[in-house]
Amino acid sequence: MLRIERIWLYLLEKLLDLLRRFSRQKDRLPEHLRIGFAGEEAAYFYLRRNGCLVVAQRWSSKLHPGDLDLIAWQGPVLCFFEVKTRTARDAFPAEVMVDKEKRVVLRRLARIYLRKFPEENRPPVRFDILSVYLLAHGKKEFEHFENAFGWSEYDTKRREH
Repeated sequence: MLRIERIWLYLLEKLLDLLRRFSRQKDRLPEHLRIGFAGEEAAYFYLRRNGCLVVAQRWSSKLHPGDLDLIAWQGPVLCFFEVKTRTARDAFPAEVMVDKEKRVVLRRLARIYLRKFPEENRPPVRFDILSVYLLAHGKKEFEHFENAFGWSEYDTKRREH
């Protein structure tokens, strides 16, 4: 990534942080939603700084409930990101919250999203989990689990061993 792009991303991220602080809408949202949205925003900038091209945020379909937090290209691979955000590191890491039911929803939504591509031109796909920790004094930490699970639970269990 070019230096000017890095500077632009940094300034944009700081501007959005400042706008969020002064926004009246934030007071209307429950705390867990504010934290989740802040984590997704931080994840967006993390991915951009690491060379990903983010093409969708909070993508949803009328065909199935739920949403895909972030969809991004990392080279030729289309990545579906589930972002989990915490304000502290505790006994349960954020990524643990992506359970079997959540993975089923994410796979269904990914299949719907992939219908946009002609079958013969469908890209390679990866499911990633990005844990975001929004810590004191504005510090942000990230843990990126590439290829965290596959198209089936069998693939997921095989990865865990």
